Amino acid sequence: MSIKLTILGCHSATPREAAHPTAQFLEINHRFFLIDCGEGTQMQLRKSKIKFSSINHIFISHLHGDHFFGLIGLVSTFGLLGRKNDLHIFGPTGLMEIIQLQLKATSSYLGFNLIFHELNSKEEELIFEDDHVEIHTIPLNHRVYTNGFLFKEKVGERKLNISAIKENPEIEICDYQHLKNGRDFVLQDGTVIKNKHLTFNPNAPLSYAYCSDTSYKPAIVRQIKNVDLLYHESTFLKDKVDLAVITKHSTAEEAAKIAKAANVGQLILGHYSSRYPEKKLFLEEAKTIFDQVILSEDGKVISLENSISNALCVAHQN
Repeated sequence: MSIKLTILGCHSATPREAAHPTAQFLEINHRFFLIDCGEGTQMQLRKSKIKFSSINHIFISHLHGDHFFGLIGLVSTFGLLGRKNDLHIFGPTGLMEIIQLQLKATSSYLGFNLIFHELNSKEEELIFEDDHVEIHTIPLNHRVYTNGFLFKEKVGERKLNISAIKENPEIEICDYQHLKNGRDFVLQDGTVIKNKHLTFNPNAPLSYAYCSDTSYKPAIVRQIKNVDLLYHESTFLKDKVDLAVITKHSTAEEAAKIAKAANVGQLILGHYSSRYPEKKLFLEEAKTIFDQVILSEDGKVISLENSISNALCVAHQN
C-alpha cells in the first residue's frame, strides 16, 4: 500500500512565474485523483510527466479562482486529445453551470461524458468508493462553501505465509486466493487450519487528508485523527493572525496545532501568501508546535510506503 502525492501548485491568490496556484495529483492504492485545478495545472501536469489519461476523477474544494480556473482549460484539452473515458468532477453546486456555460459559449465539443457530482452538504459525507479507496468530504470554514477531502485506502488482502503453507501439501496454488481472502483451509480428513496460521495480516491502510482554504477549525480533528499525511493550508504566519481571521485562512502555527491534536504522521504546509519572502519561516513557526512538517513546493513529490509495522515518508523535487 502506498501514497504518492505530487504538488503541482501550492501558492495562494494569483499565479506568478515560479509560484503556481493550488493543484495536486494523488496516487493512492493504485487509484489516481486530481485535487483542485488552479491556472496552469495542465502545464504543471506535463512538467511532472503525469499522463492526462490517468485522470478520471477531479475534486474541487471551492469556487475561488486559484482553485479551479484551470479546470475549463484542462477539460478542453481532454477534448482536443480525443478523450473517450468518462470524467467525473466533484465540487460545489454551481461548478457544473460554470463549466457548461464556458463550453457552450465557445461552441466546444467533447467526445466524452462530463459527469458532475455537485456538493452542498455542510456535514461530512462519503462521495466516492470502489474496491481500493473511499473518499469523504471534510467540511471547512472559508468565505465560500468549501470542502477538504479525506482519502482512505481499504484494507488489502492477507499475505501468504509460504513457509507455513509448504508444511501442508494439500494446499495448492489454486487455493492461494481463498487464503488471501481470509478463508480457513479444510484438510481432506476434516481438520481445519485457521487462516491466521497460513497468512500474515495485510499492511495497515494509509490515509491522506487535504484541508484546503479554511480558518482554524479544531472540529476537523475528530475526522482526520491519526491520518498518515495531512495537507493543511498555512496562508499566513502568526504575525498576521488578525488578517487570517478576517479572510478565513490559517497560520502555520494553527495548522501545526491541528496536526498535533489529530496525531497525524506528517504535516504538509501550503497556500503561502506572497507577502512572505521565505517559505522556511512557515516551517520554523510550525515546528514550534509539531515536529513532522514538510513544506510543499511546486513539483515536489511526497511518497509514503507502508509495511505491517510502520510507514516511511519520502519527499523529493521533480
